[in-house]
Amino acid sequence: MSSPRVPHLQHLAPVLVVDHVEPCVAFWVDRFGFEARNQTPWHDGSLFFASVVKGDLEIMYQTRRSVLADQPEAAGEIAGRSASLFFTVPDLDDVERATSGAPVVKPRHKTPYGSTEIYVREPGGNLVGFAQF
Repeated sequence: MSSPRVPHLQHLAPVLVVDHVEPCVAFWVDRFGFEARNQTPWHDGSLFFASVVKGDLEIMYQTRRSVLADQPEAAGEIAGRSASLFFTVPDLDDVERATSGAPVVKPRHKTPYGSTEIYVREPGGNLVGFAQF
């Protein structure tokens, strides 16, 4: 009996559903040097979708309003949605400087599994963790 063919996955880009895209994009561009891409505006000029890219990293943002406009039945599904991003980094001091002023959810701490970490909240309300091993 042969085993089923396993699909080859090439790229992971989380899509975070937020109230406003612009401050989320600015967070990554201004603090971490990401490039803003795929900026798609509503008729009023505000963005309903955008992504930020740096090397192999990509984070996508979409507004709740646009999700509901496209899929009204998703209201209950996106209401309780949450996501966290977790990055490993070579220097946590650089991260602390870059995230200065962002709400700290959990200050710098050592973990039982050998890393030193900090968690902040980005403008879309999502938790972002950074770990130095």
